[in-house]
Amino acid sequence: MKIQSQSADILTPTGVMRTYIHRPVDGKPNGGNKYPAILFYSEIFQQTGPIESAAKIMASHGYVVLVPEVFHELNPIGTVLGYDDAGRNKGNADKETKDVQAYDTDNVAIIEFIKQQTWYDGNIGAMGFCIGGHLAFRAALQPEVKGTACFYATDLNTQLIPNKPGQHSMDRLNEITGEMLMIWGKQDPYIPTAGRVDIYAKMTNANLNFTWHEFNTQHAFMRDGDDRYDAQTALLCYQLALNLFSRTL
Repeated sequence: MKIQSQSADILTPTGVMRTYIHRPVDGKPNGGNKYPAILFYSEIFQQTGPIESAAKIMASHGYVVLVPEVFHELNPIGTVLGYDDAGRNKGNADKETKDVQAYDTDNVAIIEFIKQQTWYDGNIGAMGFCIGGHLAFRAALQPEVKGTACFYATDLNTQLIPNKPGQHSMDRLNEITGEMLMIWGKQDPYIPTAGRVDIYAKMTNANLNFTWHEFNTQHAFMRDGDDRYDAQTALLCYQLALNLFSRTL
């Protein structure tokens, strides 16, 4: 499908959240086609070129993909951080500053926005890379989210994201009702073996509906243009995500 892109400024309790929307070009003369929505969460760098490309890949399969600026409270609208030390340091500082509950209110706001759109067909999923994988996991706490694809989700096994007692994402597994797809790189230093084992055990003990895939790849192996990019595995992982969404949305 051909893709059209636009943006919307969504009001949240913590400020305006610029959200980039990628959706199929409607083939009907006056519009009217309806599509499932995917909340697509970026890395700490916000909507970079590789993130936009990934979102458009998903949109081209018949989804409206919404990419919010995850640190909208902490940066001017339209901020994109570079894949360099300065961008990495700023993004990590933002991650360690924003309280996790603010992601919940962001999710409520974007879901309410989706419900008001004429293209919405009643189905919502979530997907994300790196910290975005964690934020997609966090979005799964919302009852409307039916399927979630988490790619090398950071900090599910740490306390680096500010949390109030009992508010860490792994403390609220009983609130997840949709199906989960968990994808990891076995050579990822940010989520080592012990961390993955701990996450798997907790999700299993919570009786979540999930699939689990580990590949011989590094962190950010989905990022086209990065030295760690693994194109063959990335294509396979897109297919896994599309399979999930075709069944759940």
